[in-house]
Amino acid sequence: MAIVQRVIEAPVRQVWAVLADGWTYSDWVVGTAHMRDVDDDWPRVGTQLHHRAGPWPFSLEDASTVLACEPERKLVLRVQLWPAGEAVVVFTLEPVGTDSTRVLLGEDFAAGPLRWLRTKLNDLVLHLRNEETLNRLSDIARRQKAPD
Repeated sequence: MAIVQRVIEAPVRQVWAVLADGWTYSDWVVGTAHMRDVDDDWPRVGTQLHHRAGPWPFSLEDASTVLACEPERKLVLRVQLWPAGEAVVVFTLEPVGTDSTRVLLGEDFAAGPLRWLRTKLNDLVLHLRNEETLNRLSDIARRQKAPD
């Protein structure tokens, strides 16, 4: 499993507000090109993000499903991108003082060809992609107005 972490200079509530807004995912998740739809009760367990991933004209339409949700603590997603496969992605939020949040992002291939093609190069690329994802999440969370 590729695990990266970053301390974001924003309180947990503010970081969670970005995770809980499914329409923002294409703004900060590297590889997600367009949000097609977000289920009304997102991020309740079983709800989905419907997205397009990859560069046009090769992008694929698929969905990500919430497997577990503990508001302001943890969000677990099954991310689908067939025919490449599926991954399980875990976001864990931990307060650091009162004004910062440590975000851990873990991702592991769960099904499909990507699960069997694991190499050190693939792990490095996944690690770098997820570091950039957390950089983008940080940029949005730090600039977002704190939820009421």
